[in-house]
Amino acid sequence: MNKSSLRRSDAGLIRGRSVVLGVGVDGAPEIVHDAAIHHVGGKIVAVGSYKGLAEQHSDLPVVGDADSVIIPGFINAHHHLGLTPFQLGSPDFPLELWFASRFGLRSLDPYLDTLYSAFEMISSGVTTVQHLHGRVFGPLETLLAGGRSVIRAYRDVGMRASYSYGISDQNGLVYEDDAAFCLRLPGELSSRLLEALKKQAVPVSDVLAMYFVLLDENPSDGLVRLQLAPNNLHWCSDAALADINSAAKKSGAPLHMHLLETVYQREYARRRTGGSAILHLERLGLLGPGLTLGHAVWATEIDIERLARTGTCVCCNAGSNLRLRSGVAPHAAFRRAGLTMGLGIDEAGINENRDMLLEMKLLLSLSRTPGMDDAPFTPADVFQVATAGGAATTPFKGSIGLLKPGYAADCVLLDWKSIAAPFLEQSVPLVDAIVQRAQARDISEVVIAGKTVYRQGRFLNVDRDAVLREIAEKMNGPPTADERNRAWLGKEVFPHVKAFYADYVDIAGYSPHRIFNSRS
Repeated sequence: MNKSSLRRSDAGLIRGRSVVLGVGVDGAPEIVHDAAIHHVGGKIVAVGSYKGLAEQHSDLPVVGDADSVIIPGFINAHHHLGLTPFQLGSPDFPLELWFASRFGLRSLDPYLDTLYSAFEMISSGVTTVQHLHGRVFGPLETLLAGGRSVIRAYRDVGMRASYSYGISDQNGLVYEDDAAFCLRLPGELSSRLLEALKKQAVPVSDVLAMYFVLLDENPSDGLVRLQLAPNNLHWCSDAALADINSAAKKSGAPLHMHLLETVYQREYARRRTGGSAILHLERLGLLGPGLTLGHAVWATEIDIERLARTGTCVCCNAGSNLRLRSGVAPHAAFRRAGLTMGLGIDEAGINENRDMLLEMKLLLSLSRTPGMDDAPFTPADVFQVATAGGAATTPFKGSIGLLKPGYAADCVLLDWKSIAAPFLEQSVPLVDAIVQRAQARDISEVVIAGKTVYRQGRFLNVDRDAVLREIAEKMNGPPTADERNRAWLGKEVFPHVKAFYADYVDIAGYSPHRIFNSRS
């Protein structure tokens, strides 16, 4: 094979009725009609007239057709695991109680677990995921094996991923020291729970060592890149946050951190710092464009001003916040402040199936504030959040999220006839129609780095049916002794966790509007 044929084997055209390049700084979508994308080596070389590009490159393969609408691949900017907590027997309790109910969840091999959720994400148009890993405990070798399994799954299915392992060094179950909490528990529950929490504790030094090993193993030009993830303020001491921030600065990695997901977390920050969690992070030197805050439901007006001033990003997890009764984040206020926003499906999404198109519809509805005076949160805003906005919260910033020369050839082909059937008024803007009408069933093809990974309901790199059969076989077997022990602990400790928070904060005194209007 000569050099020319080698080059051509990694190139092609992607044809569409329309190509949505992205959303401009003015908030208007940028669209090219009767167009095509020319890509080489996984990157976009040109976007222009299909006729012109086809004549110039008549020897290249073409995917798509005159009925396809081509859009940038979506970025799921906050994701954790495959089989959902609900599938594993944990109902949608309020977050702090949910932690207790999840204590006894059964475990699945990380490779299979990752493939399971990758299937759901890709089939709803997600081409890149921020994977926040956890629930792998033990020495460094065990952590590395778990991380490598997750990364291998994404490579095998052909999905782009930012990988991180959630870092904690305190308060394993409630917002209090483990030993102090367990000391008040009755009988054997006290000692058995403390032992289990100690087993699940992973030294910060081990996670950072794991990070640097995986960083060396995954070159920055590949499908997988690395990120650091301090879990939350209540889970991380100031010393841990300093160590993580130092590692991020040394390696140039961005940070992704849960924060202010619930009003209980806001109260924890007040007790620990005397004020705002976000002000505390600013004092520690963490705020900035390299930090994304997941959730931020209970950020105040002055908190949002701090985020805007420092360029800190936020990730909206609309479905998760509703399911776990955390509240509704001030999305419209984020937008007015000019914050970079991403969209995350989190554990499972509102429909239990990681449907990004459905999460976008949910974000759109939740972000429209009552009344007629405010400028509305538009479908184009949501589209930008799910594409370029989410891209900016990952290590792939500046290389994904738009369909322009120099960017990765990561795109989704939608069947326009299916979206518009049986009738759609021609005056309806294209991106509005995509955000408000498109469903996963309308996706005909998903392309990542110029390669088709999903076409007409079929995954081209991995046998989905075989993976699902293997998962069913493994999970329908009996639980292990460790799983039975953790299930017992979760059930027994649940009422004690609820009692811990009974008078933690006066919930009746809090509402999203009151908190947002607070200047504290």
